Amino acid sequence: MKNKVNNKNNENDILNKKRHSLTHILAMAVKMFYPQAKLGIGPIIENGFYYDFDFPENVKITPQDLQKIEKEMKKIIKRNIKFERKMISRKEAEELLKDEPYKLELLREIEGDKISFYKSGDFIDLCKGGHIENTNQIDPESFKLHKIAGAYWRGDEKNKMLTRIYGIAFNTKKELDEYFEKLKEAEKRDHTKLAKDMDLYHIDYLCGPGLPLWHPKGAILRKTIEKYLTDLNLSYGYLPVITPHIAQTDLWKQSGHLDFYRENMYPVMKLDEKEYIAKPMSCPLHILIYKSHIRSYKDLPIRYFENATVYRYEKSGVLHGLTRVRMVTQDDGHIFVNEENLGKEIERILRQVKTVLKDFKIKDYYVTLSTKPEKYIGSDKIWEKAENVLLWAIKRGKFNYEIAKGEGAFYGPKIDLHIKDALGRLWQCSTLQVDFNLPEKLNVEYIDKKGNRKKVIMLHRALIGAFERFIGVLLEYHKGVLPLWVAPVQLWIVPVGSKHKKYAKEVYKKAKELGIKAELKDENGTIGKKIRNSIVEKIPYVAVIGDKELKNKSVRIREITKGDLGEVKVKKFLDDILSKIENKK
Repeated sequence: MKNKVNNKNNENDILNKKRHSLTHILAMAVKMFYPQAKLGIGPIIENGFYYDFDFPENVKITPQDLQKIEKEMKKIIKRNIKFERKMISRKEAEELLKDEPYKLELLREIEGDKISFYKSGDFIDLCKGGHIENTNQIDPESFKLHKIAGAYWRGDEKNKMLTRIYGIAFNTKKELDEYFEKLKEAEKRDHTKLAKDMDLYHIDYLCGPGLPLWHPKGAILRKTIEKYLTDLNLSYGYLPVITPHIAQTDLWKQSGHLDFYRENMYPVMKLDEKEYIAKPMSCPLHILIYKSHIRSYKDLPIRYFENATVYRYEKSGVLHGLTRVRMVTQDDGHIFVNEENLGKEIERILRQVKTVLKDFKIKDYYVTLSTKPEKYIGSDKIWEKAENVLLWAIKRGKFNYEIAKGEGAFYGPKIDLHIKDALGRLWQCSTLQVDFNLPEKLNVEYIDKKGNRKKVIMLHRALIGAFERFIGVLLEYHKGVLPLWVAPVQLWIVPVGSKHKKYAKEVYKKAKELGIKAELKDENGTIGKKIRNSIVEKIPYVAVIGDKELKNKSVRIREITKGDLGEVKVKKFLDDILSKIENKK
């Protein structure tokens, strides 16, 4: 097993070196066509690489330009050019980069007098490595320039917008072709397209980027999920709470968020000479509710939940559909517990998470245990204790897991559950964090059996994470064909002609009385067109009513994944669909 892991690591290292070398080859090709272009940065990324360029104002790079640049890159590869490391004095480096302002900026941040460069043919670039030895180690058909995007220099909106050229690269052409097949599948599952077809939401420039406007069907979908989570939380002994959308700056100072989370928080606003900030999370506010009474060990654990809207400043470059937004609604939960019941409570939360995954028909997921980051509060002893109890609970729950070293929150380690999409990308949804530190900072106590004041332990928990991200991931995971019980529209009733409309209305009325989310599609149009529209809009069931169905008091059923299911009596069909909804089928 150890040899397999080592081999895999070696393969990844070689592939990363190829991708890094391709960034230099890309820069070489660009400079051949556009010698006045200025070089930014060119790192490797998941599945490939990119390079940022500042082109002259009269140059606008198009997809057609990518083709000629890629063709030139392949010619360079076939020239068998060596990659050689050169250690150059700072003075020589400054002279070498005198016409490259972005590289000069990077150079000023590098310590020492000897600076690492890599030379390939006549091209030389500021770089610490690593690279392959020779371009002949790259299969010319194993990479492709993929797309063009704008990117602010160093990710700062105050800086100039550069042109970013993305490339995809693997070891072989076969792997590259397989990736693009997956990409086609991912495009079919793109939640932004699915949501448009299903009329769930849109983002309007007048409202602002990262701020989705939920349409009626999208709101129904959200409300269905909210009700499900509320009912589940109540059954697990949670108590509902509601907190404000803003709070005074002093609270965020005391909690540590202002020191550790400031870049993700919105600017301060002044009200009645006091400073307020839109809440980035609800934990300190739930603490204030807990502290409104004296608590005994007999009261613990106390479990609060709130579907809480919080505000996170995400840079415009990372915003995407529902998966990266600026207004986030979380299924927030906080549990106040003593050490004696800590393990039991964590186990209980993980059981709840498994129930959620089962009900939403999610099978492809795995867990990470995120440990102490570089910047943290609290003692190492407390962190070790918290990490150990989480690891124990993961093993007890028989989860597949990995350790994410240094990825914990500033106040405690956490378990994150990641759902895998069509491209194998992982989206973090459920989370559970053990926190010994916020209770210490905000003096959150209970009275123990001996009458002494002791600090509680706080668990931060979200079963689905952000509603927005979860819905985006859920749409992509299921290709828009959501589990019947959660679908915003579960049934279309479609009369064939005008003489069938009266009976169709009767069936529609019965379905609505049973609580089925049905729509009567009696507008003008052919049956074929309505069926095609139902497929686009991902309607689980369509009940067609023609002459035969009118005579037999039945419906002809079409199910979205199985097609035509034939004629069924109305009562039986409605009873069956209701049973599936109630049993989360």
